[in-house]
Amino acid sequence: MLPVGSRALLVELGGGEETAAFHAEVQRRRAAGLLPGVGEVVPAARTVLLDGVADPSALAQEIPRWEYAHPDDTAAGEVVVPVRYDGPDLPEVADLWGVSVQEAARIHASAAYRVAFCGFAPGFGYLTGLPDACAVPRRATPRTAVPAGAVALAGGYTGIYPRPSPGGWQLIGTTGAPLWDPSRQPAALLSPGTRVRFVPEEP
Repeated sequence: MLPVGSRALLVELGGGEETAAFHAEVQRRRAAGLLPGVGEVVPAARTVLLDGVADPSALAQEIPRWEYAHPDDTAAGEVVVPVRYDGPDLPEVADLWGVSVQEAARIHASAAYRVAFCGFAPGFGYLTGLPDACAVPRRATPRTAVPAGAVALAGGYTGIYPRPSPGGWQLIGTTGAPLWDPSRQPAALLSPGTRVRFVPEEP
């Protein structure tokens, strides 16, 4: 646990599953009124930032005594995302997996996903759920422009580009789901802990 300024604490964890479990416990305790003063909670791949902490050193001593289990996969709800598996990198991903293009699409759509954390751009969620064997490298040369709605893979994560931007992830499909809408409350379709299910559509 590392102090960040005078009123924040950065908790480093062992991996994605432990981070997800710790983040869920923080949210549970905050909702129950057991973490007074804790404002923003920001999960990442292996850390959780707790901001607005009145006494970071006291909380740092308390956290190791917490007991918590795997997060409740039903607590944050589920988002269904229709996807057309028509991405330009899908054949390359299928080759890396040693399967046909159709089977690669089936494998991706059959996994149960969870938003581990958000970042890169407003509305961009890093989704876990693919088997470890399906991890793929980023592209050697990033694209200067990736369209909004592109469904993509990098490492063990799946992501959906909420707006046009440069990017180096492997593009396997597209969706029309609005990932970020400032007129909506909340503006982001995906938030940490949310379950995500991809439903294939005809290209």
